[in-house]
Amino acid sequence: MICDKMNGYRSEQEEHSTTSAQICCLVEDGERCKRQSGNASYSKRIQKTVGQRKLKLSLDSNARHIYICDYHKNMIQSVRSKRKRKESDDEHDSPDVDFCSLQVNTLRRYKRHFKLQTRPGLNKAQLVETIQRHFKQLHCPEKETITYFIYMIKTSKNKWDQKNDNS
Repeated sequence: MICDKMNGYRSEQEEHSTTSAQICCLVEDGERCKRQSGNASYSKRIQKTVGQRKLKLSLDSNARHIYICDYHKNMIQSVRSKRKRKESDDEHDSPDVDFCSLQVNTLRRYKRHFKLQTRPGLNKAQLVETIQRHFKQLHCPEKETITYFIYMIKTSKNKWDQKNDNS
């Protein structure tokens, strides 16, 4: 079917007749996908994700549309939802702390106390991510810390006890 390219758009009749038979607009490993396209489009945001994740997908220059098949849609969605983590063996031992449950002011105090370098204007999710990364890098010798804590409790009074004695 030949499309009237006078104004760059297809007529409504051409559009209805071709949408049911469109194939995916993507090229994977140098070969055009032969699956039927769905309603998902290969937008600029999706193209950016594909580039960042180094998927071997590209838009076919001969395609007259930007609709992709459900197979590629699911592939891209699964890659977007997976977070690449570089975890060492030490990080598996550390307990999970839910920083999301803390207030933003508390997170900012943590950031200020440890002098974490961040760009200004971070939202809560970005702040939590930065703090979690920092927290996992902290080294705490557990046995020594517990031993010292018990020693301090048995041998001396803490600050709160001293305030109560003075009053």
